[in-house]
Amino acid sequence: MNVDVVLGLQWGDEGKGKIVDYLARQYPVIARFQGGPNAGHSLHFEDTSFVLHSVPSGIFRKGTVNIIGNGVVIDPVTFEEECRSLEALGIPVRDRLMISKRAHLILPTHRIIDAASEHSKGVSRIGSTLKGISPAYMDKTGRNGIRVGDILVPGFQERYKALKSKHIEFLKQFDYAYDPGQGEANWLKAVDYMGQFTLIDAEYYVNDCLNENKRILAEGAQGTLLDIDFGFYPYVTSSSTTCAGACIGLGFPPSRVGKVYGIFKAYCTRVGSGPFPTELFNREGEILREQGKEFGATTGRSRRTGWLDLVALKYAVILNGVTDLIMMKADVLDVFETVKIATSYMIDGAGTDRVPYDTNAVITPVLREFKGWKRDLSGVRREEELPFEFMTYVRFIEDAVGIPIKIISLGPDREQTIIRD
Repeated sequence: MNVDVVLGLQWGDEGKGKIVDYLARQYPVIARFQGGPNAGHSLHFEDTSFVLHSVPSGIFRKGTVNIIGNGVVIDPVTFEEECRSLEALGIPVRDRLMISKRAHLILPTHRIIDAASEHSKGVSRIGSTLKGISPAYMDKTGRNGIRVGDILVPGFQERYKALKSKHIEFLKQFDYAYDPGQGEANWLKAVDYMGQFTLIDAEYYVNDCLNENKRILAEGAQGTLLDIDFGFYPYVTSSSTTCAGACIGLGFPPSRVGKVYGIFKAYCTRVGSGPFPTELFNREGEILREQGKEFGATTGRSRRTGWLDLVALKYAVILNGVTDLIMMKADVLDVFETVKIATSYMIDGAGTDRVPYDTNAVITPVLREFKGWKRDLSGVRREEELPFEFMTYVRFIEDAVGIPIKIISLGPDREQTIIRD
């Protein structure tokens, strides 16, 4: 048995939560492999919208085991708030969720460092969510971090105090006022709460499941274009958001990767700073934002909007070895007379169909125009009911990328999903 991977192909916010929830019925194990509470997966459960930041999206499924992998960084306070909200809905979180001992913890001082660092950059700031993600990963790679399993080890308090002292020393370089005890009491209480969960050697658990022929779905956060190595650096996140990150973040070999579900919106959005070749600054961009309710699930910030970028999409597909494409929020385009797709870039007067290394390059997208379908698709349940103009749009993308679009989402609910043969 293999691990199937579901991940975003753009700058995050593609709608992964809905798809993982939809696919979860096929998998007894759902595992999150990277990221932290800077990402939010939005789901609908019993007519209620819910945003998950750390907990895998299979948590609403009875009989499903959910794992937070070693590649994730966890803020205990955010984690406790999220779990208690789920428990208030009647979800037996502690029965359905296990946590890798190797996952790293976000400390209160990580958040302070994040804010101080972003503040110091002035106009060059990258748009951090200020959740302490980057400083936590810095401590991980610098071999200073505190892991979930350390909760169970004698001397945890001493390790915490030692790392906090290092952070306070580090903060002296910034002209930034802060309270060194900010959030500490709640954090320590939340650590005790986390200790009540089943903490596991997830790498052994995952491989044991594979050897027992149990299907596993690995869930990524954010999107490929935010990957620490292959994203539009430095406007990236601090972890590997690609398929390779699933192996690293859960502890299974590349030979056990099965299907790779690549999720993309029928248009593009981005939160924060950084290149966005197809960004719209006109009324069309406002309509995309309004129709798509494009506001960050974690930050609440307005998302930047633009037309679908085929150059970036093809780049993400080859990086991940995508086997199945999933198009989200296609219904958002229902209101347009015409819709557009960027098929290539112009840089310094030359055309290219490749993402450039230089993030400062001035990119002009070459746009292809399609006739809009001007019809509400949110109630469509069968492929044969989809309008000709819409299917022309879909098939153009498939032909250009060379990968089939297997699922089309036409709204936030599970029922608003078309499966294609």
